Amino acid sequence: MTRNINFPVAVCIAFALITHRGLSQDAGRYFAITVVDKETRRGVPLVELKTTGGRRFYTDSQGRIAFYEPALMNQKTAFSFFSHGYECPPDLLGQSGFFLTPTPGGSSLLNITRVNIAERLYRITGQDIYGESAKLGLPVPIRHQNLNGKVMGQDTFIETLYKGKLYWFWGDTIGPAEFNGKASGATSELPGKGGLDPGVGVELDYFVDSSGFCKPICPFGGPTLVWIQWLATLKDNNGEHLYAFYRCINRDGKPGEAGFAVFNDSAQAFEQVKIINEWYGQDHRSGHPVLVNAGGHSYFYIINYDGLERVEADYRHLTDPSQYEHFTCYATGAKYDTARTNLDRTREGDIIYGWKSNTDALNHRRQDELIRAGRITAREGLWQLRDIEGGTPVPVDPSSVFWNNFRKRWIMIAYEFTGGVWFFEGDTPTGPWAYGRKIVSHEHYDFYNVGQHPLFDQEKGRLIYFEGTYTTGFSGNTCETPLYNYNQIMYRLALDDTLLALPAPVYHLKSRRDEEEYQMREGVDSSDLWESIDKIPFYAIPPERKNDDFIPVFSKATENGTVLETKSRAHIKPIFYALPAEVPPDPVSGTWLCKPTPEDDSQSNVRVVLRKNGGQIEGPCVKQGTYKDGQLDLVLQVADYILTGTLKDGNLTGDYRKLDGKESGKWVGERINKTHDANYASSSVPLYEYRDSAGRYLYSVDSTLTDRAMKRTPQPLCRVWPNPSSVIALDYKTRPARLLP
Repeated sequence: MTRNINFPVAVCIAFALITHRGLSQDAGRYFAITVVDKETRRGVPLVELKTTGGRRFYTDSQGRIAFYEPALMNQKTAFSFFSHGYECPPDLLGQSGFFLTPTPGGSSLLNITRVNIAERLYRITGQDIYGESAKLGLPVPIRHQNLNGKVMGQDTFIETLYKGKLYWFWGDTIGPAEFNGKASGATSELPGKGGLDPGVGVELDYFVDSSGFCKPICPFGGPTLVWIQWLATLKDNNGEHLYAFYRCINRDGKPGEAGFAVFNDSAQAFEQVKIINEWYGQDHRSGHPVLVNAGGHSYFYIINYDGLERVEADYRHLTDPSQYEHFTCYATGAKYDTARTNLDRTREGDIIYGWKSNTDALNHRRQDELIRAGRITAREGLWQLRDIEGGTPVPVDPSSVFWNNFRKRWIMIAYEFTGGVWFFEGDTPTGPWAYGRKIVSHEHYDFYNVGQHPLFDQEKGRLIYFEGTYTTGFSGNTCETPLYNYNQIMYRLALDDTLLALPAPVYHLKSRRDEEEYQMREGVDSSDLWESIDKIPFYAIPPERKNDDFIPVFSKATENGTVLETKSRAHIKPIFYALPAEVPPDPVSGTWLCKPTPEDDSQSNVRVVLRKNGGQIEGPCVKQGTYKDGQLDLVLQVADYILTGTLKDGNLTGDYRKLDGKESGKWVGERINKTHDANYASSSVPLYEYRDSAGRYLYSVDSTLTDRAMKRTPQPLCRVWPNPSSVIALDYKTRPARLLP
């Protein structure tokens, strides 16, 4: 059958064929550089390679560079290397970089080592997301990768499920010659339901105007910017509705009007439904609400920069400021006023935390001010976020909190002002939140308004996805990364990573027989013992997080109560894991200066970084590495040399050989800098066993209990982590709602 094609369509098809043919022919002049994560073998975006002449080249979202510099083709060329959170093997001068000989039509595969725990995946917004791959004539996963919606830059994402699709909204949007300060939007299909695998990319369909540029989604508020603070999807007898809590920003940068708008499907834009006068002039805070069930009601929990907030999930409560509650230690109805804030305490003086309406929020900044003013003690604070390496407090702001089925806990993604992203987990939405670990670093670059995508979770929550805005922003950095700056970048985190084995609360339970009993969340929740919790004496590693660094601790019932012991018991599951009482030092992790021996002027010293992770040795130069029972076996590759080595008396010694077999010799390595112990020893404390005259047992991290009736064993049972807080603020009746209908 002959198919008729009208003239305009025929012209478009012919142009497309010519363009594709021209691109394929043009691709032959490029030298294809692919930079991959050594562990995952996946291309790494946002990698900078710089020539000695100062020309910079950046990998696209598939980790590719289409290199063509006429003067450097067929020339051996040195490229320096930089990428946030990644390392590459040093050359013999100790510099991070590569020597390549670019040839037209040739290619090179470069391996780099990830230092970040989270894996950088791709850029979601902006120009030429897969531009280098397209130059090389290679396939790309999205249809409009070059200038989708005419977007050059977009600030701060907000996303939710609405009518079976993901609806995305951003703040200020920049085009080639346009600016939209009234919010922009797009939709995408759900993964597995027409959408891309989130590990591959996101196919965005923008709401655009007649010129093809992102249309204003909030076309109201007069001559102001309009930013969406958070979204809520509600259902009633008339169907499903998408509401946005918006805020207007005046020309002087100060916040103004705030209220709610509802999405009009026909107009593909929001329409105002209610202005909230009580919220006029308050600061803008991005949030990612989580829908939960608590006490027979559905709530939206919004946990962000301002603290912990909730509201019942219906239109009447959503649009009534008096119905919002904050989890705080202020007295009901109190407004924050530093030293004069009215606090909620028992007659005995104990601080009281709870959900309270018409009461100001508590974040870590206000908490710090109350501590400095002497109104509360440090241990009475709710916010106790700490770095597991060293146990020091970290100044981070929560950005999203969602339930995770893999961890069986609530997980928090938080960010710091300097571009770092942190992972914490809590037994309930209100915590306790304590020990966490940095999962992403950006060097002298901002990465703010970060948020998780729970609908992208994979493998029952083992893999989670989150994104944020990558920008020079407030960093003071004047060297913007081309194409990437002021755009959204996606990361993926594997929650079974051994470095995410974080301490969680061990609860002391009140017993009807006056016996001591210890349980972690799993035991408390399965037996519904939340009301029996008396205190949180220490933190330990949950049973599911075991690795080579930890030892099991078992609970044994005796006539005199519960005994904790480290002796393995067949077919009995430990109640938690801990560090051994005597933690062996880490003789491997750190920076090593390696040099040939005897001294040879033809060779240079080189620095290598090694990290001990359980029984494995990691680092940018490491090809193989194990450490067990004091024995280190190591194979390194430095430039075009292979080094094998062993550890003895604190020094590395071994042999080296050149890959071409023309050179070999001996080398020694001296550790010139130690790193923090990855096995958490620096933040742990001994756990002691006490017995009273009646033979009853008690376990404490306090080595000097004043009760003379209690006698301490000479040696600790193991090492655990101290509880930084004296309060018990558990929102244990809250359960996550289903994300998909």
